[in-house]
Amino acid sequence: MRAVLAALALLLAAPGPAWPESPTEEMQQYTERVLQLIQDTVLREKDTIEALQAAVRKVAIQVFGAPEAAEGALGRHWEELTPAERDDFVLLFAEFLEAIYISRMDKEGGVRVRYVGELVEGDRADVRARVFTKRGHELTVDARLVRRDGRWLIFDIAVEQISLVANYRAQFDRVIRKSGYAELARLIRVKRDGLLKSKRAAAD
Repeated sequence: MRAVLAALALLLAAPGPAWPESPTEEMQQYTERVLQLIQDTVLREKDTIEALQAAVRKVAIQVFGAPEAAEGALGRHWEELTPAERDDFVLLFAEFLEAIYISRMDKEGGVRVRYVGELVEGDRADVRARVFTKRGHELTVDARLVRRDGRWLIFDIAVEQISLVANYRAQFDRVIRKSGYAELARLIRVKRDGLLKSKRAAAD
C-alpha cells in the first residue's frame, strides 16, 4: 500500500498550458510539474506545509478525477449517500489524498519515470510507466484516466497491479458495514489531520 501512495505522490501534478493529444503526453506533463514542485519546495521550513497544501489542492483539482475516484472508493455505498453527502465525500477524499501526497512526496529522494505504453478505450485510458527512485526502488505503475471536457484526469493509480481505489474500497466497505458512513468520514478526517500534523512537526 505504501508503494501505491508513493506512486500517486510521484505522478500527480498540474498540467501545462496546452492540452496534450494523448493520455501519455498528459502524464508526462503531470510528472514534469510534480518533480519541479518537489525540487522547488523545502518541506522542512516553517510555514511551508500550509503553502504546499494550498498548492497541492490546486494541483488536485486540476489533475485528479476526484468524483470518479471517490465513487470508486465507496463502491456500492456511493448509492446510499445523499447528494450533499456525496459532495462532502468527494471533497474529503480529495483532501485525504492531498494529505497523503504531502506526507509522501519527499520520501523517495527523486525519481526517473519512463513511459512504456498506453491503452485508450473511449473516454478511459491506462498509461503504464516504470518508476526508478534514487533509493533503488523500481516499480511498474499504471495510471488510470478518464477524459472530461477534452482533458485526461487521473482517477486511480495501480502499482504492481495493486489499485489505490480498490484498496480503499475494501477498507471503507469494512468500516461502513461495521460502524456506518459517519464513522468512516470521521476516521478519514482523523487520518488526514494526523498526516498533516506529522509533516508540520517535521518542519518545526
